[in-house]
Amino acid sequence: MTELVLVRRRNVLALFQQWAESALRTGAPPRGLEQRFAAHVEISPSLWSQIKASRPIGDKLARQIEQHCGKPAGWLDEARDADAPSPAEQAFLALALQAWRATNAAGRREMRRWLKGVVGGRQ
Repeated sequence: MTELVLVRRRNVLALFQQWAESALRTGAPPRGLEQRFAAHVEISPSLWSQIKASRPIGDKLARQIEQHCGKPAGWLDEARDADAPSPAEQAFLALALQAWRATNAAGRREMRRWLKGVVGGRQ
């Protein structure tokens, strides 16, 4: 797989994440978000599923997605910092920091134990 294929996939998934977070903030139901995003960028839900899995995004489709998401031509082709937190992640981190600072040592141990359990359960 070429670097461009991977960059486009990472970027389109980031676009979907931003779009979904925005839709949820405005009260859209979580069910059907993927289908609504596919409709937003004028592709079939099946094609969207294939793109998420492994299908490369060609130039024409990349420009179409960029246009429908309000991005300039070539936006999907630019490597971005994948480690930068999204706005939702930033909000969570701020809340976690507030909770951490508001509790005592026992509360912090409990928070740490709970988080390790959540992360451990996903592996």
